[in-house]
Amino acid sequence: MFTGIIEELGEVVSIQEIGESSRIRLRGPVVCTDARHGDSIAVNGVCLTVVDSPVELAAGTGEFSADVMAETLHRSSLGELAPGSRVNLERAMALGARLGGHLVQGHVDATGRLLSREPGERDAAGELRWEVLRFSLPDTISRYLVEKGSITVDGVSLTVVEAAKDSFTVSLIPATLALTTLGAKAVGESVNLEVDVLAKYVERLLESRTLPNLPNLPNVPALSDPSALPVDGTQGESK
Repeated sequence: MFTGIIEELGEVVSIQEIGESSRIRLRGPVVCTDARHGDSIAVNGVCLTVVDSPVELAAGTGEFSADVMAETLHRSSLGELAPGSRVNLERAMALGARLGGHLVQGHVDATGRLLSREPGERDAAGELRWEVLRFSLPDTISRYLVEKGSITVDGVSLTVVEAAKDSFTVSLIPATLALTTLGAKAVGESVNLEVDVLAKYVERLLESRTLPNLPNLPNVPALSDPSALPVDGTQGESK
């Protein structure tokens, strides 16, 4: 699991195509400080596994390698990366650490595209205080977005400002613009999207529209018949 709080801007060092999959090598000194073989690191919001041996990681190059299977290349924007591309990096969260963003799985639901950038107000020194970005929203996941809800864009935990049927907007503060790839994202470029997993669980539970059988509970009258509810003797109140 991740939080969507980016730790550093990394860089793609090389990409080796292996059949329909790829092995990607990335530079990220911060996330490599304690990286071990088999660790999970999110790259632009995609959970990848460190495949370097302990000896390779001990060399202290600040680089790590990860295998990207065909399904991941198809479902995410990682297939568009090239040597020199900047990427958002985040290590898996530690149990007991502060959850600064929201629960992020690193499982991309769909890709969208940046539709527009609208600068917000500026401070007295002329520095931009925020910027509003609008992204396209595939209809397969649009039902999961709500105003002021959470969404992950290229691994960045963001709050939805406006949730339209086929697009959504987010407001980015200077820190997010400077410390993630979203600050330099050009209109038309693709991004990885992951919706809040809690919304998907709620949807799945509601699909059955039935409650599980719970043992050792008394029979409860149907709510459609208010007269069947027990009354405690006080007018207008019931237990």
